[in-house]
Amino acid sequence: MSAAAFRAAVERGDADAATDLFTADAVFHSPIVHRPYEGREALRAILRAVVQVFEDFRYTDEFTGEAGHVLVFRARVGDRELEGVDILREGADGLAELTVMVRPYSAATLLRERMAALLTP
Repeated sequence: MSAAAFRAAVERGDADAATDLFTADAVFHSPIVHRPYEGREALRAILRAVVQVFEDFRYTDEFTGEAGHVLVFRARVGDRELEGVDILREGADGLAELTVMVRPYSAATLLRERMAALLTP
């Protein structure tokens, strides 16, 4: 199952292995940007930045349904504790969509600042 492989790759901090599980036209829905990112390479850049920004990252729970898979996680960004979910949707040839939601707002804003610093040329 692709969701289990994704979880294992993320837990190892291997952004490339996690990204390689997605289809070329994968869609990423960010918790802090209103438009989705499209394509595996856009997702790769984001996941590479995430493994640098999140500290003490760990999955704490998971749920599976007909429409997809949800992985619940906790991490720190600087001095802020963060809780979130990765929502994975499968396509015919691999993972097709990743939606991430995080809370609380103060951690999300710090996440936005740190991600922007890594992703903005």
